[in-house]
Amino acid sequence: MPENEGQLRPPYHPHDKGYRQLLSDKRVFLELLKTFVRETWVEAIDEKDLILVNKSYVLQDFSEKEADIVYRLKTKDRNVIFYVLLELQSTIDYLIPFRLLLYMVEIWREIYTNTPQHERESKHFRLPPIIPAVLYNGAGSWTAALSFKEMLDSYQDFSGHLLDFHYLLFDVNRYSEEELIRAANLIAGVFLLDQKMRPEELVGRLQKLAGVLRRLTPDEFRHITSWLKNVVKPRMPEDFRKKVDRILDASNPWEVERMIYNLELTLEEMQQQALLKGLKEGEQKGKLEGKLEGKLEGKREVARNLLLLNVDIETIVKATGLTPDEIAVLKKQLEQ
Repeated sequence: MPENEGQLRPPYHPHDKGYRQLLSDKRVFLELLKTFVRETWVEAIDEKDLILVNKSYVLQDFSEKEADIVYRLKTKDRNVIFYVLLELQSTIDYLIPFRLLLYMVEIWREIYTNTPQHERESKHFRLPPIIPAVLYNGAGSWTAALSFKEMLDSYQDFSGHLLDFHYLLFDVNRYSEEELIRAANLIAGVFLLDQKMRPEELVGRLQKLAGVLRRLTPDEFRHITSWLKNVVKPRMPEDFRKKVDRILDASNPWEVERMIYNLELTLEEMQQQALLKGLKEGEQKGKLEGKLEGKLEGKREVARNLLLLNVDIETIVKATGLTPDEIAVLKKQLEQ
């Protein structure tokens, strides 16, 4: 059985759409950094100084793949401009350090091109720092290189002379449930809902998040319902999706328990329907197997009668469709 079979996973993963939509809200993006990155530069970011870069950075060598999310930021104290480049991954990409480098070069190239010549030729000209990051929500551990130099052959022999960087890694399934519930915010709640689970676990996780969900603003709560629509709903059978839409559209932070209860009823109905379908299919399969076994026994009876009449095995094969080995077994049984 494949690793994800029987779990709440879609036939395709709407990971990009869900996270792109969510993290295009700069408040949620800043929450991601401040919740999971323990570095001083994160504390120096002010929400008003975040700008989502709408420019597409396309890599021709990677089937015209483009960067997922790029933010331009500025620190409060020193007004240092820098960028955060976030890539979304639901599978492991072993070329990710190289691809991140190419995106970074594209960003720098654009900045260089758009800087007046006299400024960029000045000895004071500096390119802005770019902090690369990867958000990964695959079930297995992330095993790609975490630094660029690890993609270089024999990098240990050239210490101090090679380009290198480490990217941030947000590995959704590696955060513990306790850690995510303790964070008590929107992005941690989304991570908990996105972690690998079975259908019956969804309601339990929502119940654990009920206190967090009640404290969300209406805008933040809409992010949660949009996430459930984009990521959870496609994992359900087609005839249950409209029910989920109706439940989520009618939901709000102060009636979280009602939303969870209605989703629980829908999931129970879905599971009961699947069970009944399985029982019906099993019953039909049993009937079919019974019929086939009956036909086979009839062929064996004909073969036994022909053997008693000393009919040759080749003729019996043609008459019954049994194999010579099956007829030989029958013959041996008659001789005992």
